[in-house]
Amino acid sequence: MHNTSMNLPEHLAVRLRALAEQSGSSEEEVIRELVEQRLADLATTQPSEAPVPGRFVGVGVGPGPADLVTFKAVHALRRADRVVAPCTSVEAIGRAEAIVREAAPDVVVERMVFVMVVEHEVRAAALREVCERIVAYLAAGDEVAFITLGDPNLYSTVSSVVAGILARRPGTITATVPGIAAFQALAMEADVVLTDEQQSLLLLPASVAPEVIDEALADRTRTVVLYKGGGRIAAIADHLEAADRLGPAMLGELIGMPGQRVTPVADVRDRPASYLSAVISPAPEGIGPTP
Repeated sequence: MHNTSMNLPEHLAVRLRALAEQSGSSEEEVIRELVEQRLADLATTQPSEAPVPGRFVGVGVGPGPADLVTFKAVHALRRADRVVAPCTSVEAIGRAEAIVREAAPDVVVERMVFVMVVEHEVRAAALREVCERIVAYLAAGDEVAFITLGDPNLYSTVSSVVAGILARRPGTITATVPGIAAFQALAMEADVVLTDEQQSLLLLPASVAPEVIDEALADRTRTVVLYKGGGRIAAIADHLEAADRLGPAMLGELIGMPGQRVTPVADVRDRPASYLSAVISPAPEGIGPTP
Protein backbone atom coordinates (compact mmCIF):
# COMPACT_ATOMS: atom_id res chain seq x y z
CA MET A 1 0.00 0.00 0.00
CA HIS A 2 1.42 3.36 -1.01
CA ASN A 3 1.27 6.16 1.51
CA THR A 4 0.21 9.50 0.06
CA SER A 5 -0.88 11.17 3.27
CA MET A 6 2.67 12.46 3.84
CA ASN A 7 2.02 15.07 1.12
CA LEU A 8 -1.00 16.49 2.95
CA PRO A 9 -1.35 18.80 5.95
CA GLU A 10 -1.42 16.75 9.13
CA HIS A 11 -5.15 17.22 9.85
CA LEU A 12 -6.03 16.03 6.32
CA ALA A 13 -3.53 13.17 6.46
CA VAL A 14 -5.12 11.88 9.66
CA ARG A 15 -8.60 11.97 8.11
CA LEU A 16 -7.35 10.27 4.94
CA ARG A 17 -5.70 7.43 6.88
CA ALA A 18 -8.87 6.95 8.91
CA LEU A 19 -11.03 6.77 5.76
CA ALA A 20 -8.65 4.28 4.18
CA GLU A 21 -8.70 2.06 7.26
CA GLN A 22 -12.48 2.18 7.55
CA SER A 23 -13.01 1.30 3.90
CA GLY A 24 -10.21 -1.25 3.61
CA SER A 25 -8.90 0.64 0.59
CA SER A 26 -5.57 2.27 -0.12
CA GLU A 27 -5.17 5.98 0.37
CA GLU A 28 -4.78 6.36 -3.43
CA GLU A 29 -8.11 4.63 -3.98
CA VAL A 30 -9.82 6.87 -1.43
CA ILE A 31 -8.37 9.98 -3.07
CA ARG A 32 -9.51 8.81 -6.51
CA GLU A 33 -13.05 8.18 -5.24
CA LEU A 34 -13.18 11.62 -3.62
CA VAL A 35 -11.96 13.32 -6.80
CA GLU A 36 -14.53 11.44 -8.91
CA GLN A 37 -17.30 12.47 -6.51
CA ARG A 38 -16.18 16.09 -6.58
CA LEU A 39 -16.11 16.15 -10.38
CA ALA A 40 -19.59 14.63 -10.46
CA ASP A 41 -20.82 17.30 -8.04
CA LEU A 42 -19.34 20.06 -10.19
CA ALA A 43 -21.05 18.62 -13.24
CA THR A 44 -24.44 18.98 -11.54
CA THR A 45 -23.83 22.52 -10.25
CA GLN A 46 -22.42 24.18 -13.36
CA PRO A 47 -24.80 25.61 -15.97
CA SER A 48 -24.90 23.65 -19.21
CA GLU A 49 -27.07 26.05 -21.23
CA ALA A 50 -26.50 29.47 -22.71
CA PRO A 51 -28.84 32.33 -21.77
CA VAL A 52 -31.72 33.00 -24.15
CA PRO A 53 -31.78 36.68 -25.15
CA GLY A 54 -34.99 38.37 -24.03
CA ARG A 55 -36.24 35.47 -21.89
CA PHE A 56 -37.81 36.00 -18.46
CA VAL A 57 -37.50 33.17 -15.93
CA GLY A 58 -39.27 33.06 -12.57
CA VAL A 59 -37.09 31.04 -10.20
CA GLY A 60 -38.38 29.53 -6.96
CA VAL A 61 -35.73 29.40 -4.24
CA GLY A 62 -37.78 27.52 -1.66
CA PRO A 63 -38.99 28.53 1.80
CA GLY A 64 -35.70 29.48 3.44
CA PRO A 65 -33.00 26.80 3.90
CA ALA A 66 -30.30 27.05 1.25
CA ASP A 67 -30.12 23.26 0.96
CA LEU A 68 -33.73 23.22 -0.30
CA VAL A 69 -32.80 25.26 -3.39
CA THR A 70 -32.80 22.92 -6.39
CA PHE A 71 -29.90 22.35 -8.76
CA LYS A 72 -32.12 23.58 -11.58
CA ALA A 73 -32.72 26.86 -9.76
CA VAL A 74 -29.00 27.40 -9.23
CA HIS A 75 -28.37 26.62 -12.92
CA ALA A 76 -30.97 29.21 -13.94
CA LEU A 77 -29.47 31.88 -11.69
CA ARG A 78 -25.93 31.30 -12.96
CA ARG A 79 -27.09 31.21 -16.57
CA ALA A 80 -29.06 34.47 -16.49
CA ASP A 81 -27.52 37.77 -17.55
CA ARG A 82 -29.38 39.50 -14.74
CA VAL A 83 -30.86 38.19 -11.50
CA VAL A 84 -33.43 40.44 -9.86
CA ALA A 85 -35.15 40.10 -6.50
CA PRO A 86 -38.14 41.74 -4.82
CA CYS A 87 -37.46 43.84 -1.74
CA THR A 88 -39.17 46.47 0.37
CA SER A 89 -36.22 48.86 0.12
CA VAL A 90 -33.05 48.95 -1.97
CA GLU A 91 -31.13 49.17 1.33
CA ALA A 92 -32.72 45.97 2.66
CA ILE A 93 -31.84 42.39 1.77
CA GLY A 94 -35.03 40.53 0.94
CA ARG A 95 -35.55 36.96 2.10
CA ALA A 96 -35.23 35.52 -1.41
CA GLU A 97 -31.92 37.33 -1.91
CA ALA A 98 -30.67 36.07 1.46
CA ILE A 99 -31.33 32.49 0.34
CA VAL A 100 -29.46 33.03 -2.93
CA ARG A 101 -26.50 34.57 -1.09
CA GLU A 102 -26.07 31.32 0.78
CA ALA A 103 -26.99 28.86 -1.97
CA ALA A 104 -25.10 30.59 -4.81
CA PRO A 105 -22.81 33.29 -3.37
CA ASP A 106 -21.28 33.97 -6.78
CA VAL A 107 -24.60 35.26 -8.16
CA VAL A 108 -25.06 39.05 -8.22
CA VAL A 109 -28.60 40.10 -7.30
CA GLU A 110 -30.25 43.37 -8.29
CA ARG A 111 -33.03 44.59 -5.97
CA MET A 112 -36.37 45.85 -7.19
CA VAL A 113 -38.75 47.52 -4.75
CA PHE A 114 -42.26 46.19 -4.27
CA VAL A 115 -44.62 48.19 -2.09
CA MET A 116 -46.66 46.13 0.37
CA VAL A 117 -49.44 48.51 1.43
CA VAL A 118 -53.22 48.39 1.40
CA GLU A 119 -53.58 51.13 -1.24
CA HIS A 120 -53.99 49.31 -4.53
CA GLU A 121 -52.77 52.15 -6.75
CA VAL A 122 -49.55 52.59 -4.77
CA ARG A 123 -48.78 48.89 -5.13
CA ALA A 124 -49.71 48.97 -8.81
CA ALA A 125 -47.41 51.94 -9.47
CA ALA A 126 -44.45 50.08 -7.92
CA LEU A 127 -45.26 46.98 -9.96
CA ARG A 128 -45.40 49.04 -13.17
CA GLU A 129 -41.94 50.46 -12.47
CA VAL A 130 -40.54 46.98 -11.86
CA CYS A 131 -42.06 45.64 -15.08
CA GLU A 132 -40.72 48.55 -17.11
CA ARG A 133 -37.20 48.04 -15.81
CA ILE A 134 -37.31 44.33 -16.58
CA VAL A 135 -38.73 44.95 -20.06
CA ALA A 136 -35.82 47.31 -20.77
CA TYR A 137 -33.35 44.56 -19.83
CA LEU A 138 -35.19 42.02 -21.97
CA ALA A 139 -35.30 44.40 -24.94
CA ALA A 140 -31.53 44.85 -24.61
CA GLY A 141 -31.11 41.09 -25.07
CA ASP A 142 -30.66 39.97 -21.48
CA GLU A 143 -32.10 36.81 -19.97
CA VAL A 144 -33.61 37.92 -16.67
CA ALA A 145 -34.13 35.60 -13.70
CA PHE A 146 -36.58 36.81 -11.06
CA ILE A 147 -36.20 35.05 -7.72
CA THR A 148 -39.10 34.37 -5.40
CA LEU A 149 -39.70 32.52 -2.16
CA GLY A 150 -41.26 29.09 -2.49
CA ASP A 151 -42.58 28.29 -5.95
CA PRO A 152 -43.13 30.92 -8.69
CA ASN A 153 -46.51 29.43 -9.60
CA LEU A 154 -47.87 29.41 -6.05
CA TYR A 155 -48.89 32.65 -4.32
CA SER A 156 -45.99 34.47 -5.96
CA THR A 157 -45.46 37.96 -7.39
CA VAL A 158 -44.05 36.27 -10.50
CA SER A 159 -47.51 35.92 -12.08
CA SER A 160 -48.15 39.67 -11.75
CA VAL A 161 -44.71 40.48 -13.15
CA VAL A 162 -45.23 38.16 -16.13
CA ALA A 163 -48.60 39.78 -16.86
CA GLY A 164 -46.99 43.22 -16.75
CA ILE A 165 -44.13 42.16 -19.02
CA LEU A 166 -46.42 40.61 -21.62
CA ALA A 167 -48.64 43.70 -21.63
CA ARG A 168 -45.61 45.82 -22.53
CA ARG A 169 -43.67 43.31 -24.62
CA PRO A 170 -46.01 40.76 -26.22
CA GLY A 171 -44.31 37.60 -27.36
CA THR A 172 -41.72 37.59 -24.58
CA ILE A 173 -40.52 34.07 -23.84
CA THR A 174 -41.30 33.24 -20.22
CA ALA A 175 -40.50 30.20 -18.10
CA THR A 176 -40.52 29.12 -14.48
CA VAL A 177 -38.29 26.94 -12.32
CA PRO A 178 -40.25 25.28 -9.50
CA GLY A 179 -39.28 25.59 -5.88
CA ILE A 180 -40.21 23.77 -2.68
CA ALA A 181 -43.24 25.38 -1.08
CA ALA A 182 -43.41 26.44 2.56
CA PHE A 183 -46.18 23.98 3.39
CA GLN A 184 -44.04 21.12 2.09
CA ALA A 185 -41.13 22.20 4.29
CA LEU A 186 -43.52 22.53 7.24
CA ALA A 187 -44.82 19.00 6.65
CA MET A 188 -41.22 17.79 6.77
CA GLU A 189 -40.37 19.72 9.94
CA ALA A 190 -43.61 18.72 11.70
CA ASP A 191 -43.54 15.10 10.48
CA VAL A 192 -47.01 15.46 8.97
CA VAL A 193 -48.30 13.35 6.06
CA LEU A 194 -50.15 15.74 3.76
CA THR A 195 -52.33 13.17 2.02
CA ASP A 196 -52.63 9.44 1.53
CA GLU A 197 -54.22 7.69 -1.42
CA GLN A 198 -57.76 8.42 -0.24
CA GLN A 199 -57.35 12.07 0.78
CA SER A 200 -57.25 15.44 -0.96
CA LEU A 201 -55.48 18.70 -0.19
CA LEU A 202 -56.76 22.27 -0.38
CA LEU A 203 -54.52 25.34 -0.15
CA LEU A 204 -56.15 28.64 0.81
CA PRO A 205 -55.07 32.12 1.86
CA ALA A 206 -56.16 32.75 5.44
CA SER A 207 -57.82 35.97 4.27
CA VAL A 208 -60.68 34.17 2.51
CA ALA A 209 -64.20 34.49 3.86
CA PRO A 210 -64.78 32.57 7.13
CA GLU A 211 -67.44 30.38 5.54
CA VAL A 212 -64.91 29.20 2.93
CA ILE A 213 -62.57 27.99 5.67
CA ASP A 214 -65.44 26.28 7.51
CA GLU A 215 -66.56 24.54 4.33
CA ALA A 216 -63.02 23.34 3.62
CA LEU A 217 -62.58 21.95 7.13
CA ALA A 218 -65.96 20.20 7.03
CA ASP A 219 -64.59 17.63 4.58
CA ARG A 220 -62.75 15.28 6.93
CA THR A 221 -60.95 13.51 4.09
CA ARG A 222 -59.30 16.78 3.09
CA THR A 223 -56.05 18.27 4.39
CA VAL A 224 -56.39 22.03 4.58
CA VAL A 225 -53.39 24.36 4.33
CA LEU A 226 -53.79 28.04 5.18
CA TYR A 227 -51.20 30.57 4.04
CA LYS A 228 -50.37 34.05 5.30
CA GLY A 229 -52.40 33.79 8.48
CA GLY A 230 -49.91 35.22 10.97
CA GLY A 231 -52.29 37.91 12.17
CA ARG A 232 -55.28 35.56 12.17
CA ILE A 233 -54.02 32.66 14.27
CA ALA A 234 -56.69 33.11 16.94
CA ALA A 235 -59.50 33.08 14.36
CA ILE A 236 -57.94 30.10 12.55
CA ALA A 237 -57.77 28.22 15.85
CA ASP A 238 -61.47 28.94 16.42
CA HIS A 239 -62.33 27.52 12.99
CA LEU A 240 -60.23 24.42 13.68
CA GLU A 241 -61.78 23.90 17.11
CA ALA A 242 -65.31 24.23 15.74
CA ALA A 243 -64.48 21.54 13.16
CA ASP A 244 -62.90 19.30 15.83
CA ARG A 245 -59.54 19.61 14.06
CA LEU A 246 -57.51 21.81 16.41
CA GLY A 247 -55.41 19.11 18.09
CA PRO A 248 -53.33 17.86 15.14
CA ALA A 249 -53.10 21.26 13.37
CA MET A 250 -49.55 22.61 13.05
CA LEU A 251 -48.23 26.14 12.59
CA GLY A 252 -44.95 26.88 10.89
CA GLU A 253 -43.36 30.28 10.40
CA LEU A 254 -40.05 31.47 9.01
CA ILE A 255 -39.10 27.92 8.03
CA GLY A 256 -35.32 27.60 7.86
CA MET A 257 -34.85 31.24 8.88
CA PRO A 258 -33.91 32.93 12.15
CA GLY A 259 -36.95 32.80 14.40
CA GLN A 260 -38.34 29.56 12.94
CA ARG A 261 -41.25 28.16 14.91
CA VAL A 262 -43.01 24.84 14.31
CA THR A 263 -45.67 24.13 16.90
CA PRO A 264 -49.25 22.95 17.41
CA VAL A 265 -51.71 25.75 16.67
CA ALA A 266 -53.40 25.06 20.01
CA ASP A 267 -50.21 26.10 21.83
CA VAL A 268 -49.96 29.52 20.18
CA ARG A 269 -53.56 30.48 19.43
CA ASP A 270 -53.21 33.58 21.62
CA ARG A 271 -49.97 34.79 19.98
CA PRO A 272 -49.37 36.59 16.69
CA ALA A 273 -47.20 34.95 14.07
CA SER A 274 -45.15 36.17 11.12
CA TYR A 275 -46.69 36.99 7.75
CA LEU A 276 -44.55 34.14 6.40
CA SER A 277 -46.52 31.43 8.16
CA ALA A 278 -48.55 28.39 7.22
CA VAL A 279 -51.02 26.17 9.02
CA ILE A 280 -51.59 22.51 8.18
CA SER A 281 -54.75 20.75 9.33
CA PRO A 282 -54.25 17.07 8.39
CA ALA A 283 -57.28 15.15 7.10
CA PRO A 284 -58.78 13.24 10.05
CA GLU A 285 -60.25 10.48 7.89
CA GLY A 286 -59.60 8.50 4.73
CA ILE A 287 -56.46 6.74 5.87
CA GLY A 288 -55.47 4.12 3.30
CA PRO A 289 -55.03 0.42 4.00
CA THR A 290 -52.40 -0.61 6.52
CA PRO A 291 -49.77 -2.92 5.02
